[in-house]
Amino acid sequence: MSEAKPGTVPQQNESQAGRLPGVVPEQNGSQAGRRARGVAFPQVGGIGAGRSRRRYRLVRHSLLLAGRSLTKTRRSPGVLSDALFMPILFLLLFVYLFGGAVSGSTHAYLQYVFPGVLVMTMLLAGMLATGLSINTDIKKGVFDRFRSLPIGRSAPLVGIVLGDMVRYVVAAVVLFATGYLMGFRVQTDVLSALAAAGLATVLGFALGWANVLIGVLIREEVIVQTVAFLGIFPLAFGTNMVVPADTMPGWLQAWVKINPVSDAVDASRGLLLGGPVAHPATVTLLWSAGFLVVFGPLAVYAYRRRS
Repeated sequence: MSEAKPGTVPQQNESQAGRLPGVVPEQNGSQAGRRARGVAFPQVGGIGAGRSRRRYRLVRHSLLLAGRSLTKTRRSPGVLSDALFMPILFLLLFVYLFGGAVSGSTHAYLQYVFPGVLVMTMLLAGMLATGLSINTDIKKGVFDRFRSLPIGRSAPLVGIVLGDMVRYVVAAVVLFATGYLMGFRVQTDVLSALAAAGLATVLGFALGWANVLIGVLIREEVIVQTVAFLGIFPLAFGTNMVVPADTMPGWLQAWVKINPVSDAVDASRGLLLGGPVAHPATVTLLWSAGFLVVFGPLAVYAYRRRS
């Protein structure tokens, strides 16, 4: 066997060259130029592309499950009865029960109370039904089947919440139609009225995740409804929705000032009747983001941990 001369490299075949330290075999085609001798460059976009694909799959699966929720609603339209009758009931009750005593006339009180009823309706329209729907699906074993599928863990929860958005639309349409028949008139414009409904929906959607958490943690449907009502009533009624805050006792005025729903009511009044909008709307959006950031991950975590 001949010895190699000093300063020269022995001849190697292709299979041997790739196994020597610091030596990369010659490559052809599109691979040429991607690697320098002895230096390997990482693949570009590997981790980022994987995360993007996972996010895309989560969005796609959530939308598919939202379609499932809408199909259930279409086949059983009776589940929308609360979104249909609750706005009518609240508006008639408040206007004709408190109108004469608070404002002297039902028409003047209708203009005052309508923005607050809009916010309260959006809070209740999806919040109560969403947690109950999730609790029912868990008890029936539907979510156990979802666990066996190659989908994102949070997709079933997000899908149900998105599917219940139809409740907000139905409730808003019914409320504005009832208010118009009773004599309510928007004092600004159509875009401002849509913005008022949208702002109330954003707050209702964010707070709805608190009820999603309740629906996942509690196993009994009746207890889910009870806890949801006890949680939402101080928020919905502890505001200046029905009467001005200055007519309330001091301790209740303090609660009204820190209640996030009060800012939503003030913003809706400004958008529907004219008045300050920027500050209360900004505060409402910040509260909504806070509720979503806190209760959304907690609900997903509780769902993953639930056996």
